[in-house]
Amino acid sequence: MTGKSSRFPEADLHCHTTSSDGLLTPRELVQAASKLGLKAVGITDHDTISGWNEAVAAGEELDVEILRGIELNTDWNGIEVHILGYEPSGESIPFQEKLRELREGRSNRIIKILGRLHDMNVKIAPEEIKAIAQGESIGRPHVAQVLVQRGYVETIKEAFDQYIGTGAPAYVPHLKLTPEEGINLIRTAGGVAVLAHPGINQLDHQILPWVKAGLQGIEVSHSDHTPEDEQHYRSLAKLYRLIMTGGSDFHGEECKPGVKLGGWGVSYEVTEEIRELAITSKR
Repeated sequence: MTGKSSRFPEADLHCHTTSSDGLLTPRELVQAASKLGLKAVGITDHDTISGWNEAVAAGEELDVEILRGIELNTDWNGIEVHILGYEPSGESIPFQEKLRELREGRSNRIIKILGRLHDMNVKIAPEEIKAIAQGESIGRPHVAQVLVQRGYVETIKEAFDQYIGTGAPAYVPHLKLTPEEGINLIRTAGGVAVLAHPGINQLDHQILPWVKAGLQGIEVSHSDHTPEDEQHYRSLAKLYRLIMTGGSDFHGEECKPGVKLGGWGVSYEVTEEIRELAITSKR
């Protein structure tokens, strides 16, 4: 984590729950947001929208607005690029089918990772991963949690560094869309497509082509962004007339130490901006 927490965010629009690789259930996350005084949170689980209903119900009860979202892992020339989608229609059949395909790809990837770990005499059964993964979207963080529980490593970071991170012995690439495909998937479902944490990969030269492909926003405030990153991407957002979003990328302390819910984010007005743009997209 390299970023600096925003001072007074009203909305944390990048949060993960147990529906993918977060540690809090959708309801627990909304309860935590309510205690912090957040006005809105974005539920942006990987390749699944299964946490939406629980989060919305909790939000109505606790007076926290829920921005329904998704995070897609895409690939640009071997570099992982994450695309956030806000308020896509969960009723879109092509959207549902593609998410199902991506989740199946995730499950197949985990089996291959476990096979590589087995070859290294690190023997973990698929059932152990399923016991950890409460949602339908399984990922490497679940493998990392089991590696910690079994005593192979002490921390999740160590699990990625030694075993399953990019370039590590048990790393297996997974099925990915191109950024353009991810943007199109979100847009055709009536959602708002946003480039997540661009400071990580710094593919600034690709932002304009992605804008031409339908990108509508840039995540400016993020736990991995330095103050310089934030200032830089604010300038690019103004240049390309993009919505400036922000969020912590909260997963839970064990998964992402130091990344606190509500530590990064935006004003509530950004939530309204995104909703208005999504409504326009669906017309």
